Amino acid sequence: MAMVIVTLIVSLAASMIWQQWRAVQVETAERARSQAAWILTGALDWARLILREDARNAGPDHLGEPWAVPLAEARLSTFLAADRENAEGAPDAFLSGSISDAQALYNLRNLVDGNGKIVPDELRALERLCTAVGVSLTTATNIANVMQSALAAAASPENEVAPLLPGSVMQFSWAGVSTDELRRLQPYVALLPRATPVNLNTASREVLVAAIDGLDLSSAERLVQARQRNPFNGIPDAQALVPQGVTLNAQRVDIRSNFFEVRGRLRLGERALEERSLVERRRLDIVVIDRERLGLAETAR
Repeated sequence: MAMVIVTLIVSLAASMIWQQWRAVQVETAERARSQAAWILTGALDWARLILREDARNAGPDHLGEPWAVPLAEARLSTFLAADRENAEGAPDAFLSGSISDAQALYNLRNLVDGNGKIVPDELRALERLCTAVGVSLTTATNIANVMQSALAAAASPENEVAPLLPGSVMQFSWAGVSTDELRRLQPYVALLPRATPVNLNTASREVLVAAIDGLDLSSAERLVQARQRNPFNGIPDAQALVPQGVTLNAQRVDIRSNFFEVRGRLRLGERALEERSLVERRRLDIVVIDRERLGLAETAR
């Protein structure tokens, strides 16, 4: 009986110790998650500051500007050098980030007009992009149909069977679009809140071929090479470099951007936390449209 009682007491004590240890681990993880989220908010504020200062210049947006230079991974303690009392004893944390032009991509929102109809010129633009990246033209048609149905559903919420508007390009796989083809298309397309032109100073040659009717890949590459030397200050600068008979439409191309994607990454010990934010620049105001946490995962040692 004494041995049974001792065994029972030891079991209860071990259970209590394990529960206490687990509670400490949960609290530690939650504190690290909360601290990481606040630090990544600081990375977003850094991006806001840069984009606001860029807006004061009122010039064209191009890849030679400060916002296009990524923040290389740096030890967080280097930013806290002036406050050594709070930095002492803190775990090693490394912060990095980048800002990219969302209007350097083809905006799938362009496919459907305000009346809920597919725009033929925009469908042909997406087909040209699909051809340039090795994706079937059927994919372009399927994406356009999904966008039309989803936007119609957003205008008529009572329709319970209509599809939801995809939140990302890969979500078009729900409509039967090949995952492999979506992966090929993903680096070249975006889903923005409203129709937007493509930025001539930041778009890839594949996106330029899509946005400019009649432009081939070699001519698009010539535009990319020319803007690296001197960014376009207006559409006429680019018009002078395209083949005869090709006309740049001011509604489909521009040299300024209002939508940007901000990415922040925090590496804390053996874990990494990444966050993606879509922001819109409205003059000097930088408004967050969407914010998504990309993952909290173990990193390679």
